[in-house]
Amino acid sequence: MHQWGPQVKVTREQAAANRAAIVKAAARLFRERGFDGVGVAEIMKAAGLTHGGFYGHFASKDALAAEACGVAFKDMVDRLAGGRGLAKGDLAQYVDGYLSETHRDRRDIGCPIAAFASDIPRQDVGVQAEYAQGIDHFADTLIGRFPSLAGNDGDGRAPDRGKALLMMSALVGGLALARAAAATDPELSNEILSSLKAELTRGDTAG
Repeated sequence: MHQWGPQVKVTREQAAANRAAIVKAAARLFRERGFDGVGVAEIMKAAGLTHGGFYGHFASKDALAAEACGVAFKDMVDRLAGGRGLAKGDLAQYVDGYLSETHRDRRDIGCPIAAFASDIPRQDVGVQAEYAQGIDHFADTLIGRFPSLAGNDGDGRAPDRGKALLMMSALVGGLALARAAAATDPELSNEILSSLKAELTRGDTAG
């Protein structure tokens, strides 16, 4: 005769909380170590759950990666849209924070564009789609927060996203280079951050 252990019923609310904890842990660990640098068991441990419960929430690690990527972008866009203490249109202050040593050193809680960029081409198409959508949304949010990036001089025409895409590319590329040099040449890393900040905030960027 089979003997079964005690059955623990998980409420719908608890299941949703568990899933959110898994996604939050994955978003952090994937940014810190890359999609291929962390396994399901470690993600579940970081979420405070057992490995065996993973497939009750996700069909695969790729499915989790796509959702975690989307959540990481949403968090970043929500913080930008909300201002995080920035005055409306204060682009120089945003650039200063993005290209800070703190952001360089804390990739686990930082921008997913920079954190995921080198990994994305090797990931499942669902992850790639979330990443591309995140970039698209981030560019629009930059324009919404910083009118000087609209590229239309406030004349009522639809925004030209060229300036926003250029700014985003400079920020992400500069951060990636600073991170790559930080361990072996911290002086160069700091120089990249400071030089890029100076160039990107040159002139009247507060409009």
